[in-house]
Amino acid sequence: MATRVIAGKTVQVNDEGFMTDPSEWTKEIAVEYAKEEGIAELTADHWKIIEFCRQSAATSGKAPTLRTITAGTGVSTKELFTLFPKGPAKKVAKISGLGKPEGCV
Repeated sequence: MATRVIAGKTVQVNDEGFMTDPSEWTKEIAVEYAKEEGIAELTADHWKIIEFCRQSAATSGKAPTLRTITAGTGVSTKELFTLFPKGPAKKVAKISGLGKPEGCV
């Protein structure tokens, strides 16, 4: 398993850059990952989705799918694509310090 320094903290990541230990995640890491994913600033709407995904993963043991996110947050698929362009489930999982969601390529 590889390691990487993000926001001044060394974390474990897989070959696609997803964190492998969600307990190493911090909000500062989320901000850095968001910038890497082309999201300049995380708004309250972004944080609502991120927090839901982290809570969902803590319960289920895996990153939530797009359908789970939309059902659990009340945010439409269209809004998710606006907040996290080009693959929202995958991007929000990475920013949230979770593994890649099942079914994502």
